[in-house]
Amino acid sequence: MAETNRPLANRILIGLAVGVVAGIATLIIGRFSPGVLDTMRRVSTQVLDPFGQIFLRMLFFVVVPLVFASLATGVLQLGRLDRLGPLAGRTFTLFFLNMSIGVMLGLIMMNVVQPGNHLDPVAKARLLQEFGGAAQRHIAAGAASPEMSFAVIVEMFMPRNLLGAVVGHTNTTIGDVLPLILFAILVGAAGTKLADDQRRQLQGALEMVSELMTGIVNFALRLAPYAVPAMIYSVIVKIGVDILVALGVFVIGCVAVMLLHLFGTMSLWIRFWAGRSPVQFFREIRAVLITAFSTSSSNASLPAALACAKDTLHLQPSVAGFVLPLGTTMNMSGTALYEGCVVLFVAQVFGVDLSYSQQFTLLLLSVLSAVAVAGIPGGSLPLIAGLLVTFGIPPEGIGIVLGADRILDMTRTMTNVGSDLVTTLVVDAQVKTDAAGAA
Repeated sequence: MAETNRPLANRILIGLAVGVVAGIATLIIGRFSPGVLDTMRRVSTQVLDPFGQIFLRMLFFVVVPLVFASLATGVLQLGRLDRLGPLAGRTFTLFFLNMSIGVMLGLIMMNVVQPGNHLDPVAKARLLQEFGGAAQRHIAAGAASPEMSFAVIVEMFMPRNLLGAVVGHTNTTIGDVLPLILFAILVGAAGTKLADDQRRQLQGALEMVSELMTGIVNFALRLAPYAVPAMIYSVIVKIGVDILVALGVFVIGCVAVMLLHLFGTMSLWIRFWAGRSPVQFFREIRAVLITAFSTSSSNASLPAALACAKDTLHLQPSVAGFVLPLGTTMNMSGTALYEGCVVLFVAQVFGVDLSYSQQFTLLLLSVLSAVAVAGIPGGSLPLIAGLLVTFGIPPEGIGIVLGADRILDMTRTMTNVGSDLVTTLVVDAQVKTDAAGAA
């Protein structure tokens, strides 16, 4: 989130608080006057829920073009694939490893803590009823999916009719995102083989599509300060305070596992791959971490990160100048971790059981999604909705966690930026080792 969007984030948080307080107050009044609670439930169904759907549907609109344009652009930005040297190879390997470990830790936390299961069966049944037949259709479609096998994986990623799979059926909100992701990667990879002028034209066109979709996301986010309280109020008065308990456990679990990844996993990298003291390292980059936490923007933190890498950590300018800008748009371990946790949380809330093979697929897709939406404020929301549909989970469930997304934004940005600096440190150490060995 950019610096200029901080007032929007504050208004979303205020709206969340207003919706929670109003919902709890309505439940308390309803204990003494059931008629008031019944009336407000009808108001929620007839007024607040449709208003919330306006916000959600604007996000769903951009799923297909945003995924395609962002991911294809990301691959195109790599340049000629056959010219990527050892520096780039190490960097991309560490990016993928970093994000994969982050998502894995998040999924382990979700399986152990299971915050979505803090809803009792009655509340879950009521939630399904309130979300209507669409939720039932998504869950039924997910339950009817065949067991994971090589043939099923091929069919998932490479259907006979790409357009039909991506567009989906008329009774679903959005189509299947898996073949779209593969197609975008193939287009980007093929684009790197074009002549330089043609590649720049293709990249410019894709970036324009991405900017247009970002504009629509920004339009949607302007409704968020009003849609968030409407949706959370509606859920509370219909389901009860159980949903707040589940959401609170989810937020605490996500923050804890992000900090574990940043100060745990990354400390191991610093000690064993860079040969430095983790305590000293984090002391030296604390100003950058504070900048990332306070601005919630990886882009806004990049100048401070570059200065810290060169002047404080004494890393090679060539390494810092390559890894850090690339990491700002691609190495999003906090974002990938968060996306995987949200999908599993909404699945638990709706009683959808994801097998371990499905969760492994979720890990890979969370990593790709994090790369695809890098640098786009709010861009992860439509991607998460697409992942929910992929696993047979009602995409409208994203509205449950929308308000909490603002709370977690600062922590995951700090995780992203801190991981970028650690990756730069490790790559720099490996390059120096190679140079010493060649001397």
